Amino acid sequence: MDEELEIRINELSPLTWAYIGDAVYELFIRENLVNNSKQKPNKLHIESIKHVKASAQAKTLNDIEEFLTDDEKEIVRRTRNTKNHHLPKNANVNDYMYATAFEGLIGYLYLTKNETRLKEILSHTI
Repeated sequence: MDEELEIRINELSPLTWAYIGDAVYELFIRENLVNNSKQKPNKLHIESIKHVKASAQAKTLNDIEEFLTDDEKEIVRRTRNTKNHHLPKNANVNDYMYATAFEGLIGYLYLTKNETRLKEILSHTI
């Protein structure tokens, strides 16, 4: 990876990583559902919510934690510990923090163009 790119990505707020990670993960889930089911859009939406809600993402992070490298665990820690003034509506604070940490990891891998590792991690989430 380009060292300059990595430096720029590391200078971003971990909440920015989570912002893009949220979109990347949602698209991954939607593509997976569309490619592996014949459901109508409303059912696809209902099914996707089961995967992208905070409690599900927090559980996913817990499930994949043993597969993460030390650097990835540090990304998760940084994102989880970043002060976020947004309070979740439909999740407890702990789940929300861990879901944000999961999204931060996904976003970081995406932004640093680490596609191989991103695919490996995403493959453990379904």
